[in-house]
Formats: sequence, structure tokens, C-alpha cells
Amino acid sequence: MKRRDFLKKGLALGAMTMILPQTIRRAHGFSEHETIRKGKKTMKILVITGSPRKGGNSSVLADSFIKGATEAGHTVVRFDAAFKKVNPCTGCNHCGMDGPCIFNDDFNFIRENIVDADAVVFASPMYYFGLSAQLKAVIDRFYAINGQIHVPKKAVLLMTYANTASSQAKPIISHYETLLNYLGWTDAGQVIASGVWQIGAVNRTDFPKQAYELGKNI
Repeated sequence: MKRRDFLKKGLALGAMTMILPQTIRRAHGFSEHETIRKGKKTMKILVITGSPRKGGNSSVLADSFIKGATEAGHTVVRFDAAFKKVNPCTGCNHCGMDGPCIFNDDFNFIRENIVDADAVVFASPMYYFGLSAQLKAVIDRFYAINGQIHVPKKAVLLMTYANTASSQAKPIISHYETLLNYLGWTDAGQVIASGVWQIGAVNRTDFPKQAYELGKNI
């Protein structure tokens, strides 16, 4: 083989080696963050919590989910909305549903991590039969990145409430499902923990284990 032909073949092979992993990922529908780990896809997961109580029951579920997800090899980033500054949307439409917001606050973290996330987890206590105001403020600000998040993602709902009637959880579940339907996201699982009120009450139930298993197997 002539030296020139040998070099051509070597360069072509090198290029194939660089391109092939990305080609395989795209062919199998993986995102830029999804890789193969022991035969299973790993993802980037954004967990958004809404409890203003440190160590609150929904935060315990979030901790358990994150533990399972990280053990499965996923990359997890967490945003505790109640301890961040997120201004409520004012409906000014400055962003045009896909642009800069008038507020320069901690929602920038969501901007930086939600667009390329493969899954988004919402963790909230029930406050007066709805999501906590802190989490709702974050969701309302999705308006400013609306054009960027209408892409397939998985989603999870982790919710706690003091009462035991399943009918009282329906408004939050309905809101969650309507949001997913609008965004084109897919529900990957829900842990609805009833009958937990005081801090730590959820630890005496099976719900943290359910959240852990959900994170492990998402």
C-alpha cells in the first residue's frame, strides 16, 4: 500500500471513530446527556422542589428519588425554589414566550438546566389544595422559555399532603397532567404520599422507598 493511500485510510478511520458514538446515540434516540451505562440509558434530571420547610416531607421524597437516580448513574441537578429568589410572572410579555425576562433572579438556574434536561421532577407539598406557591412561581416562569421546552422529556410528580382522601389530590395531579400534555412531556411516575403532615411523618411510611425505586428505575 502506498504511503499516501495508507494516510487517507488512517484519517478516514479516525474520523469514523470520532463520529460513530454520536451517530449511535442519535440513532437510538439519545440526547446529548444520555449515555449507555451497563446497558441502560443515563440522563440529566432536573429536580425542582417547592417545600419551604427544611427537611419537609416532600423534600424527603426528593432526597430519596435523587439517591435512587444517582445510584442508577443519572446526573441530577436540584433547585429548591423556596430558598431561592424567583419573582412571580407579571404577565408583561416582555419575553414574548421565548426570550429574556425582565427579572434577573435565580430562575436563571432553571433556564440553564431545564432545556437540555431529559427529565424534570416536581416535588411539592399540598398547600390549600394546590401546589406550593414557591413551586408554582417557577412553573409560571416557564412562560419565558416556552419555545425551548416543547421537546420530549420525562416528568415525575412527588407530592405530599396531610389528608387521606385521594379525591383531594386530584387537582394537583390534574394540573401536572395538563402541564405535561401541553409541553408534550411523558409521565414517568408519581408518588402521592397521603396522611403525612408533621415534619418527618413520611419517614414512617413506605413512600420514601417508592420515590427511591422510581429514581432508580426511571
